[in-house]
Amino acid sequence: ASMIDTYLMYSLLKALPDPICVIFVGDINQLPSVGPGNVLKDMISSRTLPVTILTEIFRQAAGSAIITNAHLVNQGQFPRLYNGHDSDFFFIESAEAEQVLNEVIKLVSQRLPKRYGFDPKKEIQVLAPMKKGVIGTANLNVALQQLLNPQAMALHRGGQKFQVGDKVMQLRNDYKREVFNGDIGYIHSIDAEEQQLVICMEERQIIYDYSDLDELTLAYAISIHKFQGSECPCVVMPVHTSHFMLLHRNLLYTGITRGKQLVVLVGTKKALAIAVKKDDVKKRYTGLQQTLMEMI
Repeated sequence: ASMIDTYLMYSLLKALPDPICVIFVGDINQLPSVGPGNVLKDMISSRTLPVTILTEIFRQAAGSAIITNAHLVNQGQFPRLYNGHDSDFFFIESAEAEQVLNEVIKLVSQRLPKRYGFDPKKEIQVLAPMKKGVIGTANLNVALQQLLNPQAMALHRGGQKFQVGDKVMQLRNDYKREVFNGDIGYIHSIDAEEQQLVICMEERQIIYDYSDLDELTLAYAISIHKFQGSECPCVVMPVHTSHFMLLHRNLLYTGITRGKQLVVLVGTKKALAIAVKKDDVKKRYTGLQQTLMEMI
């Protein structure tokens, strides 16, 4: 519910019958809505609504370094970077963006599958703050596609090439196909004669015409914003000063908490420190909290 903006919340509440009980579930420490407002945080901060805070961890083990570091980051403290053999949280220092790119590629295609047995396409997810740049999602997708799914035949559309076996993501809600923004699937087949693709998503085969391909993007690497609300056994995330504009505490916290079994950060300690310190993104000026308090 932290992703619900003011306009969507207005439309939702207006459409509900009266009387009705509404339960919102969310984490105000993750990324806020793309649209205006900070609705969930304002509702909780007003102290006018009953709130239950969950404290027991189910996704990872109680002693998980993922959890420990997520809490440290959330409190504005630098994470513990001890790379013990049994740890589920690792930091690999790489100074230059090109070095980060090469390290991420090696981790996903070789080191992590060999060491932990992860399927590089289905069980490892690369998350990045930005789309552009050497270690942005666009370039990472090109590099990972070449290594993880080399194919002789490809369909070129919108600056991307799609191949059988590619990992792809839906970019907008499609109620006719019943696929939604952020859904991930794999290209099952490409029919050049019919100009159609078949995508496997959660054991369903969904047909896309070539004209609908602007709804899809490669998903070997995904922005942290797009992956909010999802999870994966292993997350690999570049954290580098070239992403300075988007290095924020809640972005780092959100990325770390997407990993179920293993999180690997690749980059510089300086970039980590910048992200931990920058908390200004939470400061959104709204009148909702005050309005709720005045209604008591």
